[in-house]
Amino acid sequence: MAASEPPPRATAGRCGYFVEKKKRFCRMVVAAGKKFCGEHAGAAEEENSRKRILCPLDPKHTVYEDQLAKHLKKCNSREKPKPDFFIQDINAGLKDETEVPENLVPISSLSEERLENLIKKLRKVCKGLNSTLKNQILSHPALHDVLNDPKNGDSAAKHLKQQASILGNIEKLKLLGPRRCFVEFGAGKGKLSHWVDIALKDAEKVHFILVEKVTTRFKVDGKHKKKNSVFERLQIDIQHLCLNKIPILNKEKLPVVGIGKHLCGAATDLALRCLVETYAASYEEGNEEPLAKRIKSDKTEKGVNPLAEEGSEKIVPEKWTPVAGIVIALCCHHRCDWRHYVGKEYFKTLGLGAVEFHYFQRMSSWATCGMRKTPSEASNIATVRKEGRNVDGEEHDEEGCTASEDGSESTPGFLTVEEKKKIGHLCKLLIDQGRIDYLQQKGFNPALQYYTDPVVSLENVLLTALPTHSSSPDKIV
Repeated sequence: MAASEPPPRATAGRCGYFVEKKKRFCRMVVAAGKKFCGEHAGAAEEENSRKRILCPLDPKHTVYEDQLAKHLKKCNSREKPKPDFFIQDINAGLKDETEVPENLVPISSLSEERLENLIKKLRKVCKGLNSTLKNQILSHPALHDVLNDPKNGDSAAKHLKQQASILGNIEKLKLLGPRRCFVEFGAGKGKLSHWVDIALKDAEKVHFILVEKVTTRFKVDGKHKKKNSVFERLQIDIQHLCLNKIPILNKEKLPVVGIGKHLCGAATDLALRCLVETYAASYEEGNEEPLAKRIKSDKTEKGVNPLAEEGSEKIVPEKWTPVAGIVIALCCHHRCDWRHYVGKEYFKTLGLGAVEFHYFQRMSSWATCGMRKTPSEASNIATVRKEGRNVDGEEHDEEGCTASEDGSESTPGFLTVEEKKKIGHLCKLLIDQGRIDYLQQKGFNPALQYYTDPVVSLENVLLTALPTHSSSPDKIV
């Protein structure tokens, strides 16, 4: 019998429909007394004459037409009731009359004169900015063993180095300690929180809130077995997240530490507004008692500060604040959005607006224009993605974030690759400076630094911030 011919019969208890494309019978289990699975009953026309149609909520599956109303009530893709912490667009920022016009042309369609004017304006406003960031490449003992595991591939090793450095910076800022809540934005698999939890060892009353808007496979949530740590995963867009409506934070009122590894584009702005406006602003009226008065334990009775680790009394902020600190690895400035951007006022003070912001955030992708994959490498990556495998085995696809979304940011030939890279870095710096200015206006002491080598990740800038009334990390070394 030829290899292309189907076998004589389907496996008992399995669908009897032969899938021509796969050259085999369907392997779905069928109901008792049935010959075909629900998906192939209509196609085979041997089950009955009932018609199957695409589900209007999710066209990836079908449903019997005469059972559509019943199916829509239980379909997994149906809109589910919103939790209390969902408040529509609470962190989105206000719309104004200076929204980016829809008819803006791509950079590749700009005249050489207009593009030169934009670049001159960029260089002028960036003239007084410090473009040389401090190297703050650190590590942490919690990842020592796994970093030296010879079984690590190149990709795994790169992500571990980044996680170790972020953790080292969290520690340097004196943010590792008991009785606080770590909120990981864009959590993905939750690996950053996983390492923070390991680094904290037996610290008391530590909570983790993992925020991710999409369903994530291969999460590490199940690895957390410590009695003193509580993990909660929220599937929600940061744009709609109201932290003070989360039961744990509403009840315990613990200081929050906002963390994130490669928080893409506008997600960084949404997270900042979520922390310092939506959450911190709810405590500004001063109705909350200081944390030391609200927490009573054996340690407080003995005179030990509840927020301090043993032998480190100096790390306690002079005044309690709802947001104890922010540590976010930045990413994908070309995916920023003017409405969500927290640095609007900073741009306006420089005489810039929505149009300039639009082109600067697009030009920020030039920072990596000389480091993109070759056509053959890009083809290999595309093949891997098509097969459903993650390129780097991590929750964040860095390769897809080093270039602009539409791939159309080619420019006239008067700019060299090196010049484009410098302009791209200036665009990133300017956008980040707007975030720095925003945090300063909100009562924080922010900073930008390189947290990893560009060989490890091209997106290697870390944004950190502490409340201005807390002890400066430089004074507590």
